[in-house]
Amino acid sequence: LGQALSTRPEILPKVYCQELAKLQDQIPPFPTDVAIKSIESQLGMPVSQIFTDISEEPIAAASLGQVYKAHLHSGELVAVKVQRPGMSHLLTLDAILFRMIGGQLRRFTKARRDLFVAVNEVVRHMFEEIDYILEGQNAERFANLYACNDKTNPKDNMAYQKESGIKVPKIYWNLTRKAVLTMEWVDGIKLTDENRLREACLDRNKLIHEGLYCSLMQLLEVGFFHADPHPGNLVATEDGSLAYFDFGMMGDIPRHYRVGLIRVLVHFVNRDPFGLANDFLSLGFLPEGVEIQLVSDALQASFGDGTKLSQDFQGIMNQLYDIMYEFNFSLPPDYALVIRALGSLEGTAKILDPDFQVVESAYPFVIGRLLVDPSPDMRKILGQLLIRNDGSIRWNRLEKLIVAISEQASLVNETSKPQEVSSSPLGWKSFDIRAVVSATEDLFHFILSKKGSRVRVFLIRDILKAADTFLEDGVVSWFYNEDLQVEKLESEGHQMLLRVVTGIEALRKAVRMAPDAWTAMSIRLALKPEFQRFAFDIVSALLSHSRHKLPEALWICMSRIMHKSVKDGPPNF
Repeated sequence: LGQALSTRPEILPKVYCQELAKLQDQIPPFPTDVAIKSIESQLGMPVSQIFTDISEEPIAAASLGQVYKAHLHSGELVAVKVQRPGMSHLLTLDAILFRMIGGQLRRFTKARRDLFVAVNEVVRHMFEEIDYILEGQNAERFANLYACNDKTNPKDNMAYQKESGIKVPKIYWNLTRKAVLTMEWVDGIKLTDENRLREACLDRNKLIHEGLYCSLMQLLEVGFFHADPHPGNLVATEDGSLAYFDFGMMGDIPRHYRVGLIRVLVHFVNRDPFGLANDFLSLGFLPEGVEIQLVSDALQASFGDGTKLSQDFQGIMNQLYDIMYEFNFSLPPDYALVIRALGSLEGTAKILDPDFQVVESAYPFVIGRLLVDPSPDMRKILGQLLIRNDGSIRWNRLEKLIVAISEQASLVNETSKPQEVSSSPLGWKSFDIRAVVSATEDLFHFILSKKGSRVRVFLIRDILKAADTFLEDGVVSWFYNEDLQVEKLESEGHQMLLRVVTGIEALRKAVRMAPDAWTAMSIRLALKPEFQRFAFDIVSALLSHSRHKLPEALWICMSRIMHKSVKDGPPNF
């Protein structure tokens, strides 16, 4: 109960959450003879008729049960999970006792929400955890969603495994009951065992990205997710796969909440406190009657000037704890599990890479999700990512997106076989180029619409600013390219020009991935009267703005050429 409540900052003050998070399972294992009796009682036959041998001591033990290693008479190696005797009675008794002292405890801890409701949620999840038939069903559902390409024969001893490298043990249903779970034994290396990982020559980055991709698929794409991916429930196999265990604590969030989570991530990355406050309201986290501006101001204060804003998930949550408590947030039960899952994921990944940050690492997946999904809500989020509330373009985000797409193009060009790209540990970061074209066309449609009038104004302004930079700093560099590398490199104008050139080159690579799709899109846009009017506005603005600056820039250019010719001799054209 304490560990579960530590992930509910909207209920308890931060200091209590941080202290409860320190709780660890330190319950000693129960005797093996008691476990043997439980197995025989559940399965209805002597252990000798089920297994040729079973370990004398549990391989692993926790608060709810423990695991033994055994061989079937067929020779198959299995893991047998045995529930601690009397767990349902103990949980019921704990829930009753907690209700008896709950009123006093609530006043003592200054809990904002009804603590009984939260405890009932926790108890419900714990009763689900001690139902091993449900856990087996969860394991098979998880395997079908994330870890297998083909349906495997139930009689076959092969684990569910996908090209992505996610592995889930097979369930032996004839040897599984409510308090006994028999599954395939999977040999693995603990993620905390640096020496064995090194000896097995396993790629840590690949393991991190496999786990991250699988978790993001669970949380943002499908909705059915493993709520406790801590190091004890994940191991690396010698073939480089990542094996998941313990499917007792699972969450299932509907599409509305998944889209909301993506929107929260985008608004957080954009440092948009008002957008975040509205996200919390639309998701039902805020109570009725709360003033959104107050929540926005509190979020803005936590952002500060950006220098004190944490980038790791736990640091972000620490900054949000006080706000969630102050405004009496109400998280749905499965959304509280999302917080737990993301925290566990980042903590596990940090074992392999201390610099890992789940929010930053999830960004490419979020972008890919926004590009692929043509639904109106996703297109709106994509627009918010690239366009500020005032209509100005976030050029740095657009540049990073184009460069990321072009990097995929380079990978495709360098790889002779397409499947080699998909099997790359970073292959999940690739983009569906036709989805990119579709998203680009939708973005142009928005810009050309009445709602995009402010965006068009800012676009023309930025184009004129780039033209000024080119005329002032760029023309001379065409004649003396070495100056761009040495004397002018530090100027802001040249930095901007270099970024423009980089962006154009990256865009060219992206176009080469699907020239037919880009050409068809360009033709469709060019035929639209709105596009023709906007193009005319751009040309007119450029001519009007540059007619005085162009002669001046040419005279300056000629003057510099003559000065350099006198100083260093004639230029080498």
